[in-house]
Amino acid sequence: MMNPRTEREFVAGPTGRLECAVDRPDAASRGWALVCHPHPQQGGTLDNKVAQTIARAFLQLSWASVRFNFRGVGASEGSWGDGVGEIEDARAVHAAFAARPEYAELPFALAGFSFGGWVVATLASSLAHDGSGDAKPARLVLVGPSTEKQSVPAVPADTVVIHGETDDIVPLAATLAWARPQNLPVIVFPGVGHFFHGQLALLKSTIARELHDLPAV
Repeated sequence: MMNPRTEREFVAGPTGRLECAVDRPDAASRGWALVCHPHPQQGGTLDNKVAQTIARAFLQLSWASVRFNFRGVGASEGSWGDGVGEIEDARAVHAAFAARPEYAELPFALAGFSFGGWVVATLASSLAHDGSGDAKPARLVLVGPSTEKQSVPAVPADTVVIHGETDDIVPLAATLAWARPQNLPVIVFPGVGHFFHGQLALLKSTIARELHDLPAV
């Protein structure tokens, strides 16, 4: 079960409304995280268990989290945008929440699972080239990122990358090949597949541990 106080709402996206699930910590938020779900054409939604686990890790650190459905998923309007459209969806949701008084002065993070990992890495790279210092995420979290089928850009040195050793959707070798030129560490879960079955509690605690030094206002 996710936070029973999860709030569902909509924000304007490039091709219509986008459905969001917002989770806030019990105390004042120290920051907020945008969390992207796996591939829409392969059953990915904001309710994906790994996406929820990432959100729980941020909640444990008193950070709010925003998950959303890409266009054409759940109650989000529109249809599959060939990846490019989904990146624009993420940009729209980020912009909508970053503009709210509740979040405007807080640091933010970007996190994603599988296809969603590629989306947030690409969004982070795009925001970095926008020329706005305020648009730089405090941290990136990539869980089982889609490094074989997508061209994932280089990421900051403090990015948290977690991958399952026996992932049969995105081979560990693909993520290591992507990380190697960047001298980027990859946390490997031995004997674990793409969806981290039976290891979600460990995934949550690992993410929280890696993010213990997140900035806060």
